[in-house]
Amino acid sequence: MEQRVIGRSGQSLSVIGLGTWQLGADWGDVDEKDALAVLEAAAESGTTFFDTADVYGDGRSEQTIAAFLRGRPDLDITVATKMGRRVDQIPENYVLENFRAWNDRSRRNLGVERLDLVQLHCPPTAVYSSDEVFDALDTLVEEGRTAAYGVSVETCAEALTAIARPHVASVQIILNPFRMKPLLEVLPAAAEAGVGIIARVPLASGLLSGKYTKDTVFAANDHRTFNRHGEAFDQGETFSGVDYETGVEAAAEFSGLVPVGFTPAQAALRWIMQQPGVTTVIPGARNPEQARTNAAAAGLPPLSEETLASVRDLYERRIKEQVENRW
Repeated sequence: MEQRVIGRSGQSLSVIGLGTWQLGADWGDVDEKDALAVLEAAAESGTTFFDTADVYGDGRSEQTIAAFLRGRPDLDITVATKMGRRVDQIPENYVLENFRAWNDRSRRNLGVERLDLVQLHCPPTAVYSSDEVFDALDTLVEEGRTAAYGVSVETCAEALTAIARPHVASVQIILNPFRMKPLLEVLPAAAEAGVGIIARVPLASGLLSGKYTKDTVFAANDHRTFNRHGEAFDQGETFSGVDYETGVEAAAEFSGLVPVGFTPAQAALRWIMQQPGVTTVIPGARNPEQARTNAAAAGLPPLSEETLASVRDLYERRIKEQVENRW
């Protein structure tokens, strides 16, 4: 699989990684055996980048990755985790003492002396403008606790503020055919600065798979049920912030644009990979077949200019008004 390098850190990541939120919590139940099988399928398909967080299943996702990698010492996998969502979301909690404690916990969970990449996990907006926060992150690198650091953001404005920081290696941001605003300023700024872009929520919480209808019911412990209107965390994390009924209708139209030989999900992943400045895209997977199919998108041909134009037209007509003024 194609590897792309984050300029500032020199880290090389597979263009399709694996997001492991599903393996921890908030997507219904996934047992340990199935979670390990997903990791195995992704690795065997050429994926060299796993993304996790300390709050995914209260550490379960990190621990599952550690268990998998202990059994596969032959693999060279870069693991990114996130920190900051284990406390009240106020800027005062983003201090070096807490960073060290959260870092220690993640290193224990992952069974490593040094993290490959740690990311602030969608903190309060004010955090991105704090010199003390980034001085503290620099200290984590100086102390050998992490090789590099980045941020996970909700808004394009937050991303641009972070990119201006000299040692931010990566920005993780929602990017998909239903969330195009990052193409305007964020991706060009990141490319110029040598900052990696990790594209998350690439399938709009599954909408872009084309498998859902207006009658689809999700489990009670699935965020697509309990966070549909932002009840638990930022609404943009669920269906990319798009109203579900609108999203289902737009996803059906998207499926009609998919070239022969692609699944709708693969077309969405291919669309993201083709955007200049993207380093890696991190779809999740609930079973090994999903992981293999997602990874296979890296080997498909680029989407045509005609298809790209049709996708843009769909976004402009059906989605833009709902999401672009918020994120």
